[in-house]
Amino acid sequence: MSTPHPPRESNVAVAPAEGKLGILIPGIGAVSTTFMAGVEAVKRGLGQPVGSLTQLATIRLGKRTDARTPLIKDFVPLASLDDLVFGGWDIYDDTAYDAAVHANVLEASLLEKVRQPLEAIKPMKAVFNSEYVRRINGPNVKTGGSNMDKAEMLMDDIATFKQSSGAARLAMIWCGSTEVFHTPGKVHQTLKDFECGLMKNDPDIAPSQIYAYAALKSGVPFANGAPNLTADIPALLDLARDRQVPVCGKDFKTGQTFMKTLLAPGFKARMLGMTGWFSTNILGNRDGEVLEDPGSFKSKEETKLSVLEQILQPELYPALYKDLYHAVRINYYPPRGDAKEGWDNIDIFGWLGYPMQIKIDFLCRDSILAAPLVLDLVLFMDLAQRAGLRGIQEWLSFYFKGPMTAPGLYPEHDIFIQLMKLKNTLRWMQGEDLITHLGLEYYD
Repeated sequence: MSTPHPPRESNVAVAPAEGKLGILIPGIGAVSTTFMAGVEAVKRGLGQPVGSLTQLATIRLGKRTDARTPLIKDFVPLASLDDLVFGGWDIYDDTAYDAAVHANVLEASLLEKVRQPLEAIKPMKAVFNSEYVRRINGPNVKTGGSNMDKAEMLMDDIATFKQSSGAARLAMIWCGSTEVFHTPGKVHQTLKDFECGLMKNDPDIAPSQIYAYAALKSGVPFANGAPNLTADIPALLDLARDRQVPVCGKDFKTGQTFMKTLLAPGFKARMLGMTGWFSTNILGNRDGEVLEDPGSFKSKEETKLSVLEQILQPELYPALYKDLYHAVRINYYPPRGDAKEGWDNIDIFGWLGYPMQIKIDFLCRDSILAAPLVLDLVLFMDLAQRAGLRGIQEWLSFYFKGPMTAPGLYPEHDIFIQLMKLKNTLRWMQGEDLITHLGLEYYD
């Protein structure tokens, strides 16, 4: 029988989660409406928050013999689902209910049961630039003035939403379309350069960066669910640290890349070689349509391709992985809608170099996999801010294809190491012993 554990002193002072938490979302599309409708459904007992660590996962504390495994939501002070309120921006003026119907992810019978709160969510006018998202366009956009004027309009929207919703705290998470690929330029290096660029409408500043700037200036945590170059630039990282605001991203790890971060660590752990990994996807939602554009696909491709190289470390294991051929394809196929198919062919080799193959056909639902990630991220970002954490939150890498890290630090993609880092961060916050899995104490 385990003995009672004395109360621990927390390493950080975490302010209580009092009052409403406002969730602001650029992009009221398939992912965000599935998330919002799902939260409303869970609150009404119409479904379970499957896929959410904050709602369903436990965390081991102390020794295995201590039998202390509380739910994460009982261990750290997270906002309650009942305290979440939603708002956002979109280039289309459909309510969240209409957008959810159009997305066709959730059944009409379920949407009807949460229709009232979804219809109350009407998107604010978006900041949009067709040079960054080329395959879609809509009427509900901010016009006139400089990009700095648009940033100030977003800050006004944030303040208005906080007041009208009665939210005590806010968090912003990008669920908009994938922007075209671009690399950091001079305008991204310092906050002074960036703000000057906003005033001069510098073409190297993307809409997502204007949202991130507005959030950080407003003291609102920002998470990026797309592969865009957004908050991961020196100017905005400096702003996040100066304003004591957490940031994280990028690109939700949902389908095919989720499978890669499960399987690749296993191959490497057993020192099995690999000569090729070919991945292709078909999907028919708005994300698939946007990714038809080569510029947007390049952004997605960069995060998808980086995963295997970081996990397999070919520079350390050249005999096993230096000649790996890794390719990723995405094809827009309207009949499939949000029910994406990810197909993978993996060529591996074992003892004495003898070849083997693995084939995966993942018939997944993109927004169903992404929705719980959105929930966890906004709750953990709010926790981080109440704990006084600022800047990049690497412990949230678990949720992303392209995790943000400190400059010069390679990202950790192994999902099991990422989960250990996440849970150890929570243990550290609350003053609990970190779990190393050494286990020698059981055999002394």
